[in-house]
Amino acid sequence: MSHLNQKPIHMSNPDVIGIDLGTTHSLVAIVENGVPHILLSREGQRLLPSVFTILDGKPVLGFAAKKEKLRHASQTVFSIKRLLGKGLADVAELQKHLPYPVTADAQGMIQILLGDRYYTAIEISALILAELKKAAEEDLGRPIKKAVITVPAYFNDAQRQATRTAGRLAGLEVLRIVNEPTAASLAYGLQEKREGIIAVYDLGGGTFDLSILKLHQGIFEVLATHGDTELGGDDLDRALFKVLAKEIQDEKGIDVYADPEWRARLLEGCEAAKCELSEDDEYNLDLDLGGEVHFKRRIFKTEFETMIRPLLMKTKNACLIALKDAGLTPADITDVVLVGGSTRIPLVKSIAGEIFGRLPNVSMNPDEVVAAGAAIQGDILAGGNSDFLLLDVVPLSLGIETYGGLMSVLIPRNTRIPTSAQEQFTTFVDNQTGVDVHVYQGEREKVEENRSLARFKLWGIEPNPAGFPRIEVQFQIDADGILQVSAKDLRTGKEQSIEVRPSFGLSEDQVAKMLDDAEKATSSDLEFRRWIEVKTQAEPVLRAAEKKLPDAKRLLPELEFQKIESLCASMRQSIVAQDPEKTQNLKYELNHVTMRLAELILQEALKKR
Repeated sequence: MSHLNQKPIHMSNPDVIGIDLGTTHSLVAIVENGVPHILLSREGQRLLPSVFTILDGKPVLGFAAKKEKLRHASQTVFSIKRLLGKGLADVAELQKHLPYPVTADAQGMIQILLGDRYYTAIEISALILAELKKAAEEDLGRPIKKAVITVPAYFNDAQRQATRTAGRLAGLEVLRIVNEPTAASLAYGLQEKREGIIAVYDLGGGTFDLSILKLHQGIFEVLATHGDTELGGDDLDRALFKVLAKEIQDEKGIDVYADPEWRARLLEGCEAAKCELSEDDEYNLDLDLGGEVHFKRRIFKTEFETMIRPLLMKTKNACLIALKDAGLTPADITDVVLVGGSTRIPLVKSIAGEIFGRLPNVSMNPDEVVAAGAAIQGDILAGGNSDFLLLDVVPLSLGIETYGGLMSVLIPRNTRIPTSAQEQFTTFVDNQTGVDVHVYQGEREKVEENRSLARFKLWGIEPNPAGFPRIEVQFQIDADGILQVSAKDLRTGKEQSIEVRPSFGLSEDQVAKMLDDAEKATSSDLEFRRWIEVKTQAEPVLRAAEKKLPDAKRLLPELEFQKIESLCASMRQSIVAQDPEKTQNLKYELNHVTMRLAELILQEALKKR
């Protein structure tokens, strides 16, 4: 499998980064001399876990936060992408499995109580993006202001707007929102240099997308897209979770749903099993439920595949719809490209192969290909690559509510963007002086079965008999797939317009205040980050030394023992006081003075053999 290079030597276009804001992991990339490179996180890894928590009153992300998933389950947030642009009713089923509490404010916006304050899904996503921005700046040694951010192709307008707002909060100018399968096709097209019609089968942590693209002479044209924003690797974990939760209830009399920590531990075990069973035929789960209670279970690949097959077969319907929309059959597809960490599962590869009648292409790293494509799009927008042209489409139909609760579609799904459309409407009641314009997204005839995006009122219509006024409604969609709607009375010239924003988004005042707060906190955040790094390195050293104190008393002269005991006490005090300099120095000193003790313990152990 091909991996992208680790770090550029010289930046041909250092100003635009590509970001894959993922459900499970996030990545940042940049293009150097026409080649995309994954940049390292500040933890020195290519992948940044999309996990967030509060430690000592300050935000912490990545692997440091992931460590807290079991220790502080109710205060550690993961899979935040699945909450973006949604209301509480949208995530009712998901809530049952999340160990952290999800509530809503008076306006219906999702919020999570961490420490002494509430965080929205947009804010937490912004913190992840800001961390990637800082990582890129440290890796490249220069400030970064501009980015291309990817989203699932089937993200609706509210979710796209929420992503754009998160980018702005992170201090980024978001040049483009790009669909993940489309970004993957850019990286694939650059590396493979093949032409034809490709199907990008993208199964990530939280979403599934199938996009069909035509690659010809540097033009990437999306022909059709379909998917499911409620199907991903998280759902495969939960399929196993449900089975094991019932077994634990039957065998141990323990309801894992009743305790956030138990839920977190079982979810972690299910995720580990999924990953292990992608390589091996069985996995031995040993779940610590506190005290002396353990649940042990051997899980076989065959039974796991039986559990997840019904979920994975849902992807077949999306693939067939996309093919039909594009006017194609599986035989017309040149290549099937797998994207997303969940495609490492052998059954996923097998099902994708069955659907399209060919073995999938696995030449690209499924975890990194989307970020690489985002970086390529950034390079194109900055003028660094003029060989490629990207032509994307609208994933879902857009329209307005008309008389009787029906949806009148102005822009059908799979229309190429950017685009615009207009249509004339009239009144249904005599002497109306205003009309409601209610914007919806979806494929159903009844508006109540589609998703409401926005509504506004057009006033100033002259009172006339029903059917006489002429009202023109215009939809404009930009290259990010973000919608602007206007309505105009053609007789009076009165006009009203709105940029569609998420139903549960942040106001301009809220965004401005958060940006201001973030700027003021930059210095203290850097100090805190350094403290957390020192603390994370120091605590294991202290615990090991304290554990060896009985051996030190037995094997060392009294003065040496007292020295170690005193250093342990001083180091614990410096950790409580959050003194990074002192803690760091004491860690080095404690490591040094316990070296002879470690040698004596080893010698003693060898003699006993």
